[in-house]
Amino acid sequence: MSGTDVLPESLVASGLFEWLEHATPAELDALTFGIVRMALDGTVEQYNAAEGVLSGLTPARVIGRKFFTEVAPCTNNFMVAHRFETEPELDDVIDYVFTFRLAPLKVHLRLLKRPGCPRMYLVVQRRD
Repeated sequence: MSGTDVLPESLVASGLFEWLEHATPAELDALTFGIVRMALDGTVEQYNAAEGVLSGLTPARVIGRKFFTEVAPCTNNFMVAHRFETEPELDDVIDYVFTFRLAPLKVHLRLLKRPGCPRMYLVVQRRD
């Protein structure tokens, strides 16, 4: 472990942003929910194993690509991409339905972004 202590159990875990900032790729892959770590321009830097299972896309296929326009264009809207682009700080959970590349998939999304940080996170957990 990288000193991040205990793995968060859900996307609503307290202190998740800070944990993600220090997590190793192996720690991200150990999570039971999806993590997309992006640069501020939306370029995917990390894409964990759980997100790969949810989306059907491998990390190798998406890392280095623009998330909102190339990987998941169904998020290129006012509910997701626009908020990351226009809000300097985000910590919000929304209900969402992914519709690109697969049958509609109901999820909870947590949008995480902090001023002065060079990256942002989309946290994804399937909902029933």
